[in-house]
Amino acid sequence: MKVIVIGGNGMVESIVELENINKSFKGVTVIDDMNLSVNKGEFLTLLGPSGCGKTTTLRMIAGFEKPTNGNIKINGEVVNKVEPNQREINTVFQHYSLFPHMSIFKNIAFGLKMKKVSKKEIKRRVDEVLDMVQLKHLSSRKPEQLSGGQQQRIAIARAIVNNPKVLLLDEPLGALDLKLRKQMQLELKRLQELLEITFIYVTHDQEEALTMSDRIVVLNKGEIEQLDTSRNIYEKPKSLFVADFIGETNILEGVVKSSDEQQLKVELNGKEVNLPPDDNFNKNMKIHMSIRPEKIKYSPESFEHPNVLEASVTDVVYSGSITKLIVKLADEQKLTIQLDNESTIKEGELIHFCWEPEHVSIHISDDEQKITEKEKVSS
Repeated sequence: MKVIVIGGNGMVESIVELENINKSFKGVTVIDDMNLSVNKGEFLTLLGPSGCGKTTTLRMIAGFEKPTNGNIKINGEVVNKVEPNQREINTVFQHYSLFPHMSIFKNIAFGLKMKKVSKKEIKRRVDEVLDMVQLKHLSSRKPEQLSGGQQQRIAIARAIVNNPKVLLLDEPLGALDLKLRKQMQLELKRLQELLEITFIYVTHDQEEALTMSDRIVVLNKGEIEQLDTSRNIYEKPKSLFVADFIGETNILEGVVKSSDEQQLKVELNGKEVNLPPDDNFNKNMKIHMSIRPEKIKYSPESFEHPNVLEASVTDVVYSGSITKLIVKLADEQKLTIQLDNESTIKEGELIHFCWEPEHVSIHISDDEQKITEKEKVSS
């Protein structure tokens, strides 16, 4: 039975489903009760730090690892006991594993030959995918005669020539230099849209995930912290971990002074600031506020705004297209402000800064979380 999800654009068909998946190695839980539905034709990225479980999840979908508990479904069918080569899935790894003694054409054709596809059909399909990756003119070369980016495209061509329903990619750009990596991000997204194949991609690179993905799964310690679009992951993080892990942000500590339907008042650096109303936070509760550097407005002079604070500049960091100010509040909290390169503000100066309430995400502090968990247990 296939799962149909109601999405923003109407009915969306699920192609891969993880139902209550647990995975343990020698008694250590790596994946903890994961539920995930991957839509047909989407580019979904598993993102998280080392050891969060993203590669283990990918390997279970591929069939290289078996779940300790739970079911993995492809096209509505449970595949827990189905061998990797029997699943309608192909995998591209960081190490391309091309056969060095074979030409590019033969590398791509190898899987089809093993399936005893006719020579005429092999030529048609290999030529087709070589056109897609724009490397048909190099079909007679050996892998060692290609650049890293070209080898990566050949590895993808070898995977898609079998017409898989799902393509799994385990950090396939990790071995490339930064400039080529960025080029290949756009190339991969172009190929995915052209092929209309479901891509499930693993990376620890936040910018890479934001650039390519339709949706991102942010993993932390084997659990899903947030599953959302790239824009929402960046602009509306649902946890302090997501806010801190995705891109650069400022995490400031404050205490709730009052909360009503109009606004949340928080004491920060000895002053009350206004935040959007949120009934999850009560008076005297300790919170963390996440504010992106580019969302902060600043001036050497004082100006009128409900959320104006003062800070001293401790460092000015030039990094090409932007300059960053590192500033310190009176209570010793530090934050980063993104400037344009025309700014003349210098180290040691006093500045005034503010932000709009809608640009702040608010999260419960670790101390408050522990208190809340104790109250739940005792009740």
